[in-house]
Amino acid sequence: MSDTTHDGGVTVDARPSPDDGLSAAELAAKYGLAVSGARPGLGAYVRQLWGRRHFILAFSQAKLTAQYSQAKLGQLWQVVTPLLNAAVYYFIFGLLLSTNRGMKHEVYVPFLVTGVFVFTFTQSSVMAGVRSISGNLGLVRALHFPRASLPVSFSLQQLQQLLFSMIVIVVVVMAFGSFPTWSWLLVVPALALQFVFNTGLAMIMARLGSKTPDLAQLMPFVMRTWLYASGVMYSIPLMLENKDAPAWLVDVLMWNPAAVYMDLVRFALIDGYTYKPFLPDHVWLIALGWAVLVGGAGFVYFWKAEERYGRG
Repeated sequence: MSDTTHDGGVTVDARPSPDDGLSAAELAAKYGLAVSGARPGLGAYVRQLWGRRHFILAFSQAKLTAQYSQAKLGQLWQVVTPLLNAAVYYFIFGLLLSTNRGMKHEVYVPFLVTGVFVFTFTQSSVMAGVRSISGNLGLVRALHFPRASLPVSFSLQQLQQLLFSMIVIVVVVMAFGSFPTWSWLLVVPALALQFVFNTGLAMIMARLGSKTPDLAQLMPFVMRTWLYASGVMYSIPLMLENKDAPAWLVDVLMWNPAAVYMDLVRFALIDGYTYKPFLPDHVWLIALGWAVLVGGAGFVYFWKAEERYGRG
């Protein structure tokens, strides 16, 4: 018996297809197909991101070069801007309000400059993260790549900027009597942990900012509040030692991740800046905990919405 029919001279195979009755998911699994733009598994996503490491580095360097390309001083603004902020804070908080609370002058000035530069590292990473997707929609929609490349690249840009600025921090610290010792090597793990923390936080803000662009207008106020609560211009324990502040409030302020990373760098670089009373107990474990928690959670949170970036 023939399984063909003739329709206007065209032979049509009337036999049932072996794929009849299969769902779209079953057909995809049978022929090894995948939905275009679908989110890969977490392990595959990490491998894709590692495969784009050269793009991430090149993109961060290009953004760093272009950041001040229209200014006459160019890249010097990377250093001049935090220095001007430090000068303003020193005039207001160091001279007018005397928030140094008896801290020696040769300690307070490096304390302030170091705090401003290190906090700016976190602040700039967060602000860049908010706009990393919403501000690069053309790139996101035109090319296929793991979207986490963008917030990671912007955080790496801020790290490169901070490393460039470390020259100024070292000059200021040495000018006020602190010279290189083995403790200076502690800056490396402190900044590495801060980079992981910043990157995780930038990823969280990137996902939120991709759907709510107005968040970029709100974040400067949030970051300014965080700055004032982090002990950039004053020592938290010295400021609260003669006040009736509850113990839990002191702990919250001192365990604040921005304060933890700033104080680790200060401890490494500044003579006379010791663990007591400035740093909480187990400060390195706290720094590691913040990096692992925020870095890991931020990465997973960002990955969960991978297929939605740039759509709608």
